[in-house]
Amino acid sequence: MAEGIRDKVAIVGMGCTKFGERWDAGPEDLVTEAFEEALGDAGIDREQIEAGWFGVFYDEQNVGKSAYPLSQYLRLPNIPVTRVENLCATGAEALRGAAYAVAAGACDIALAMGCEKLKDTGFAGLPERTKGTFEDLYQPSFTPPGAFAQLAAAYAAKHNIDMRDLKRAMAHVSWKSHENGVLNPKAHLQKKLTMEQILDAPTVAYPLGVFDCCGVSDGAACAIVTRPEIAKTLCGDNFVTIKAMQLAPSNGVEMGHQSWDGAHTLTTRKASQRAYTEAGVSDPRADISLTEVHDCFSVTELVLMEDLGLSDDGAAPSDILDGRYDAGGAIPCQIDGGLKCFGHPIGASGLRMTYEIYLQLLGRAGERQIASPKFGLAHNLGGIPNRNVAAVSIFGMNA
Repeated sequence: MAEGIRDKVAIVGMGCTKFGERWDAGPEDLVTEAFEEALGDAGIDREQIEAGWFGVFYDEQNVGKSAYPLSQYLRLPNIPVTRVENLCATGAEALRGAAYAVAAGACDIALAMGCEKLKDTGFAGLPERTKGTFEDLYQPSFTPPGAFAQLAAAYAAKHNIDMRDLKRAMAHVSWKSHENGVLNPKAHLQKKLTMEQILDAPTVAYPLGVFDCCGVSDGAACAIVTRPEIAKTLCGDNFVTIKAMQLAPSNGVEMGHQSWDGAHTLTTRKASQRAYTEAGVSDPRADISLTEVHDCFSVTELVLMEDLGLSDDGAAPSDILDGRYDAGGAIPCQIDGGLKCFGHPIGASGLRMTYEIYLQLLGRAGERQIASPKFGLAHNLGGIPNRNVAAVSIFGMNA
């Protein structure tokens, strides 16, 4: 039986750009900014990197369809580079490629980079003329807010929750992220909001208001990974290891079968259970110290707390309002501000989440540092509730 990659791969360096409307920078600038921080953090020379994985979603508006620009931007030493794309799990997919190569012994040191110049695409989450069959065939003219508004409606109906009460819990999700984002100089949005501002905001797709939606931004993030024995020569015994990396895509059941109730994400439940098993986590509520989850919309984060097994089914709204996932709660969620305050440059988001967990585990998160974290969990959900791919990764310190 496969044993996974638990503690077989160490992260020895990470970098992350400032996220935002980076009109001043092209993808080459963002990639270089993240890489230089990661390289300095790892304390190695670029000539020591033996392979690279480049996560980009919107290819034509950014870097093209190959990974070649990664090699060119960074003047890498003629090493193999691979471009990956897996919807909103693209950044996590880049890290998975680099980690698996190291775990397999194919290389000693590998690079994972995620980048997106999303502002340059004109993307706004609204209906647009699409090309090809991905949206035209399955869900023409869908909008992300509309799709996740249906998740909110299904959740409220399943658990018999008054929509006003659900909206208040959703508002707390956004309020909490803005409280955290104020402390993060790399976040796109660094402004506190009141619950009243969130609840009174214009509706985008009922029950989602403007402040229930994450923004559109540019950014890049980077990780350098190696084997633990090499990490010890670079960092001593104080380094982060990957405890688990799991991926679960939809297979069509949610779209075409009544076994799915529309009130949860099936793929997250499957990926998280596999990740807990791989990491040796028997009780996630006791062992997971912080989470970075795919809060594309406030209701998504709410539902994910149950899908990840951190709240009982139907209990996430009360847990959220009780402060369980606040900065001072039992399991802080989006301690860096999350997608809500960073925006979602698709190729970069998964690695940006990992960057925050990496800083927290090493005790380098400054004002937003939490006390004695054990394991951190990063989660991405690419697609929409009934057709998606979920990525769940767990990180901890060297055992």
